[in-house]
Amino acid sequence: MKEHQMKLAILNQLSKGGFHSGEALGEQLGISRAAVSKHIKGIQQWGVDIFRVQGKGYQLAQPMELLSEQAIGDALTTPFELIPIIDSTNQYLLDKQDLLDSGSVCISEYQAKGRGRRGRQWVSPFGSNLYLSMYWRLEAGMAAAMGLSLVVGVAIVEALQSLGINGVKLKWPNDLYYQDKKLAGILVEMSGQAGGAANLVIGMGMNLNMSEQVTGIDQPWTSLSEVADKPFSRNELVVAFIKAWHAALEDYELRGLHGFVERWNQHDNFLEREVKLIMGAREVKGIVKGIDATGAVLLETERGVEAYVGGEISLRKA
Repeated sequence: MKEHQMKLAILNQLSKGGFHSGEALGEQLGISRAAVSKHIKGIQQWGVDIFRVQGKGYQLAQPMELLSEQAIGDALTTPFELIPIIDSTNQYLLDKQDLLDSGSVCISEYQAKGRGRRGRQWVSPFGSNLYLSMYWRLEAGMAAAMGLSLVVGVAIVEALQSLGINGVKLKWPNDLYYQDKKLAGILVEMSGQAGGAANLVIGMGMNLNMSEQVTGIDQPWTSLSEVADKPFSRNELVVAFIKAWHAALEDYELRGLHGFVERWNQHDNFLEREVKLIMGAREVKGIVKGIDATGAVLLETERGVEAYVGGEISLRKA
């Protein structure tokens, strides 16, 4: 983390708004103007858009609210770590799971090796999105973890609604959509032994203010700034999501998917729409009828309504 402290200090100054000259930044931080310029280039490599105007200095292309350990901590009793620069919030918790209390959280501003489902890269520029992971010990074991991404998806949509942000939908089994564009993804990773508790790490990446210049994304996407009709706070979002996840996971521990099925179906982005379900080389076309009590997706095909479930299934519009 020490290697990043100066860049984070520069970003902290820039996030206050306005122009900041290289000379002034250098004086504040005790480094040369050349060193400031070098650090600015490093910050830009994190995906932060900074421009420079001769005679004025540096300015962020758009306002940035940095995550605040104090603001989040004041609103939570949950153990959490805010690590601004990290390889992967999920991997960090997976590596530490033997030392963690259930419900522990890791939050980051930038992931160097963010990943999505089936090993895909998750593009993770600094400060423009949310990267959040939670460790949860599920006493009922790995078999009971079947519908966890569905439960967390419902919790996220309902947390957004509580903040006055409406219209976000769910895509089975682990994505959040707005107007048929991807807004966020959920990744659940687990370990454990038969007959024992399951160690789960639930991660989410959500686009908040992602620049249109970002590359490497293989599908249509949107940001929360395009969804919300009023300003939102990244710190308030983190707190709302953590509280919602806790409540949903405790409910799931007690009752399983019962109580979540109807809530999921209310927010299903593809409900009553024709889709194709891709399972390796096999494709099934049908009308989405929501999910069942096991978390399987229901498709109405020429053979009737059938349930499909499995880690290699992906859903695409027909």
